[in-house]
Amino acid sequence: MKRIECIAMYLLLIFSVVSAAQNKKADSLVAVLGKTRNDIDRAQLFNTIADEYKASDPKLMLQYANQALALATKIKFNTAKGNAFLNLGNANILTGDYPQALRYFSNAQSVFEEALENASNDNNKEIKNGLARAYGSLGVVFSEQSNYAKALQFHLKAVKLYEESNNLEKCARVYNNIGVVYKSQGEDFKALNYFIKCLKTQEKIGDNTIGITMTNIGTIYLNQKSYLKAFEYFCKAEMLFEKYPNQRGLGELYNNLGLYYVAIQKPAEALVAYNKAIATFNSIDDKFGLSDTYYFIGEVYYAQKNWDEALTYTNKSLALAKELDVLDQVQIAEKRLSEIYEKLNKPNEALAHFKLYNIAKDSISNNENIRNSVRAEMNFEFDKKEALQRKEQEKREVVYNEESKRHQQQIVFVILFILLAFGIAFLLYNRLQLKKTLTLQKDLAEYEQKALHLQMNPHFVFNCLGSISSFIVQNGTDSAIKYLSKFSKLMRLTLEYSKESLIPIDKEVESLQNYLELEQLRFNNKFTFTIYKSNEIEDDMAIPPLLLQPFVENAIIHGVIPKKEMGSIAIRFEIEKESLLCTVEDNGIGFQQSKAQKVNSVVAHKSMALDITKKRLEMIESVTNQKANVIIEEVTTNKAEVLGTKVTLHLPIQYAE
Repeated sequence: MKRIECIAMYLLLIFSVVSAAQNKKADSLVAVLGKTRNDIDRAQLFNTIADEYKASDPKLMLQYANQALALATKIKFNTAKGNAFLNLGNANILTGDYPQALRYFSNAQSVFEEALENASNDNNKEIKNGLARAYGSLGVVFSEQSNYAKALQFHLKAVKLYEESNNLEKCARVYNNIGVVYKSQGEDFKALNYFIKCLKTQEKIGDNTIGITMTNIGTIYLNQKSYLKAFEYFCKAEMLFEKYPNQRGLGELYNNLGLYYVAIQKPAEALVAYNKAIATFNSIDDKFGLSDTYYFIGEVYYAQKNWDEALTYTNKSLALAKELDVLDQVQIAEKRLSEIYEKLNKPNEALAHFKLYNIAKDSISNNENIRNSVRAEMNFEFDKKEALQRKEQEKREVVYNEESKRHQQQIVFVILFILLAFGIAFLLYNRLQLKKTLTLQKDLAEYEQKALHLQMNPHFVFNCLGSISSFIVQNGTDSAIKYLSKFSKLMRLTLEYSKESLIPIDKEVESLQNYLELEQLRFNNKFTFTIYKSNEIEDDMAIPPLLLQPFVENAIIHGVIPKKEMGSIAIRFEIEKESLLCTVEDNGIGFQQSKAQKVNSVVAHKSMALDITKKRLEMIESVTNQKANVIIEEVTTNKAEVLGTKVTLHLPIQYAE
């Protein structure tokens, strides 16, 4: 079944609603152009007029953008030249010529990057904005060609420049497009993070496309089967579309609401939502949206075994898909019609539609092969151009280095003895620092190994193996295999991460997730857990591996397991001022009671974990010259009733290389 994907906002960056007012504005600018004699003003006007025609007439857009390019090249007006390349690229996107669009956007990138090297502070912001537009446009082209790695690379470059210039409106657009890329790659967690970033930015500036973002967030939650969250955001999106009308966005919202009701098994409400979508799409003659909606209605009736209605609506969807030449939709509609006729005991019709399904399938495969060929050609040309640009940059650096060498030779004899003395002093100092660094690294490596041994100690391994044996006897091989699979993955992750001094926080979250799920299986779901990562934490922020695991293990073994009631563990990663704050909190029996119940061997184990962790924190402080400590405290009520134990680690903010 065809799924509703997240809605990209790139069209909102380059397109607008066609209106008579736009054409009047373009006409008035053409009149001004006839009276303008200054070449700089004329080049800028050509670009402005081209931009006005982007939603109504791509041919006129190309015409004026080419005039802007010719004049800007003649007078060496780089900013106007870069903007002309951007307009030409957008015009080619409108006409569907993505390879040509890629060439123009790449040319714009080259122009703005070169201009930025020679820019003064006066026009630096304008050049950076143009460069960010070039990066974002390249990201969209690569995304359309399913080259998500390159798309993400250029979107991240664009958003960095927009953040530097505090251009919140463009930041929101690129955040959304990054979310769409991550969603296309199946990384819902990262996609959700960027959609929420987009939402917060839009709320701050009062952006009128906020309803689309709400819909995208709801779609992520729907995909994750978090139905209450999905419905919450869909409702918010509907209210926002009433405030900021957008019929296409509203129609897509109703389709998503229909999918939500289908998922929670409320077909009647789903049909109401789909009928609203039909009315909305009809109001703007959006046949693409209608094709989807008719297919979804057919699916509802198919699930209800109402073959006649399913046949009617699937045929409507197929007719529109054929009219629009949307092969993906034709394929799934033909397949469903074949299945419906089979249910109706009409084998001839079923066979006919099945043959048409295979024809559509083959056409899609052929188109994909052509698309892959075009994509390979695009990538080859783009990479070739990037290589040439790198060579030009290297040549400039060589010239600059030669000039620097000549200048240094003029003064070398004057400062020779000073440099020699300084060099000797620096060498001695460097040797001392190197020795100190090597010692610290050695100590750190040793304690990291000890932490690894502490986590994966024989007692833990024997318990896991014993649990697997118990599962085989009591629960059967399926449960045991599940337990063994998680245990194997945890062992792999632990050994892999222990080789690194720093790992991304996402990787630490993954490791803790696996470990806690394993312990849940081991203790028959005696506790629940949550792991929260603040949106302020960047993707490349890092943490020393295996730093939190001993505290999580203590929270399970000595906190929640001895407790009779259901236990819970909460792990949080947050930013506090200039530090990374990591907390492990449980609702167990408390630190003091746990300490009183332990036998000697367990006390020794706990003491070793704390000692090793404190030593590692000392090493971190030595290396970073920043605060790193741990605080263990009991959580109590005003009446001194123990609610559990809370472990807080304050760490310096570090980044993975």
